[in-house]
Amino acid sequence: MSDSSSKLLAALFAERRVLTVTEVTVQIKDTLESEYFALHVQGEVSNYKRHQSGHWYFTLKDSNSQLRAVFYRQWNRLMRFEPENGLEVRLRGRLSVYEPRGEYQIIVEVMEPLGVGALQLAFEQQVRRLAAEGLFDESRKRKLPLLPRRVGIVTSPVGAALRDMLQILERRNRGIDIIIAPVRVQGAGAAREIVDAIRLLNKHAKKPGNEIDAIIVGRGGGSIEDLWAFNEEQVARAIYESEIPIVSAVGHETDYTIADFAADFRAPTPSAAAEIVAAESSDLGLRIEYLQNSLARAMNYSLFLRRSGLRDLIESRGFAETAKTVLSLSGKCRDLEKRATDALQARMRDSGASLQTANRRLEATDFRALIAIKFGRLDVFGQRLDRAVQRRLESQRHNLAVSASKLDMLSPLAVLGRGYVLARDEAGNLVSRAAMIKSGQRLALRFEDGEVGCRAD
Repeated sequence: MSDSSSKLLAALFAERRVLTVTEVTVQIKDTLESEYFALHVQGEVSNYKRHQSGHWYFTLKDSNSQLRAVFYRQWNRLMRFEPENGLEVRLRGRLSVYEPRGEYQIIVEVMEPLGVGALQLAFEQQVRRLAAEGLFDESRKRKLPLLPRRVGIVTSPVGAALRDMLQILERRNRGIDIIIAPVRVQGAGAAREIVDAIRLLNKHAKKPGNEIDAIIVGRGGGSIEDLWAFNEEQVARAIYESEIPIVSAVGHETDYTIADFAADFRAPTPSAAAEIVAAESSDLGLRIEYLQNSLARAMNYSLFLRRSGLRDLIESRGFAETAKTVLSLSGKCRDLEKRATDALQARMRDSGASLQTANRRLEATDFRALIAIKFGRLDVFGQRLDRAVQRRLESQRHNLAVSASKLDMLSPLAVLGRGYVLARDEAGNLVSRAAMIKSGQRLALRFEDGEVGCRAD
């Protein structure tokens, strides 16, 4: 490069301030965020990923371009549905720049699906997910009791649905006890109250005497927004976990909620739920009477068939031959019974005579002399045994005295009594040779009557 060119470049850079990459990125970010702070964009979701932090990351694209998007947790937690790849959506947000990579993206604040309502999409997603977990399996659903004694109702205390259910229950069966668990059935916090009410009734029913046979969970009709509390996942799980059979009665006959799928039984309306749970007393009476008549007719017909069969057997030729055989065998049995009785009596007479003979023989024998002889022999043997034991003890005492005398002669104390001394050093070791003693060493001398300390010269 020539000197003139170098000077020209230096002049150009001297006139303008050189920016760093970070400074350029920050300026672009400030420009985008100030110009595009309320942007509405429509496109197709792709590369969707839900991060463990709760943030949603995806790409919004059309036929020609694509735009990175992030939906932070503090905003997406308000959404009823979750985006899926291929879903057409319309969203509102603001443009920004992800500074570490220098990429621009849209930060989403609101999202709604196109072609289908957000609540309807959320409903379908929720149904698919919970069905895959087995919450709607028919195999786990329980039958309702025929004659419930106590029924729990989870609904609004001020709604018309509760009044209708109470009127029907009272009209059909006055003997049913009613436990009302008042809750809100729409709006924020309604789902949580429904869950708590179901669990509270289950806990109450575990106490002796507080048994609950069925629970009705429901409300009157309304829009999908009004009924949404019964589409919440927590309500479906509370119904699934309930130990008491649950009847779902939400809205009108055309309304379906996730609570309907999870419940043991779905009633089209709250009034229908009351009619299903409480069989009418008059209907039960007619049913019992009908069953009694049917049972009587069945028993009479069975007896008629059995009498006819018995009559046919009696009148048959085979039955007559069998009767003759029975009579012949009866005669033989009576003859055998008489012979057995006679033989038993003869055996008893012979046994009695033998017993009398044995008694006479025993009475003629005197055992007292034999017993006296045996006792005499026992006395002799006892005296011999005492003498042998005494001799044995005297011999052992003598041997013990001899051994004690020997031990006394070998005792070190006996040796000390003859003028000998035992010397020990400071550690208590026995000094047996003069070479083991050092000058000035302290010693302990053991005499027969005690011990004396000394120091070696």
